[in-house]
Amino acid sequence: MQAPLAGLRVVEFTHMVMGPACGLALADLGADVIKVEPAGEGGRPGGDNTRRLKGAGTGFFAMLNRNKRSFAVDMKSDEGLAQVKALLRTADVLIENFRPGALDQLGLS
Repeated sequence: MQAPLAGLRVVEFTHMVMGPACGLALADLGADVIKVEPAGEGGRPGGDNTRRLKGAGTGFFAMLNRNKRSFAVDMKSDEGLAQVKALLRTADVLIENFRPGALDQLGLS
């Protein structure tokens, strides 16, 4: 039996809990969810901040991002932005939970 959302491509720009939970529901229903994570900058580690939670937060990233693919990219670079735009051209759905206007500033409105 085919999953209800099989064949649907979702590009996810989310972090912490609620955004990844949305992508998780879609992935669990069979959508191809691709999580776009920030690359590290200035010696800081990249990726979703939940990757680095300690204590009670341990395991949040794995729990909220199962059944997804992901990659880290510097969306502030021309090359990284071009990669993201190419990926978006293949998407059926975009989900994000950044502050209002964050994707607009990158030309991704």
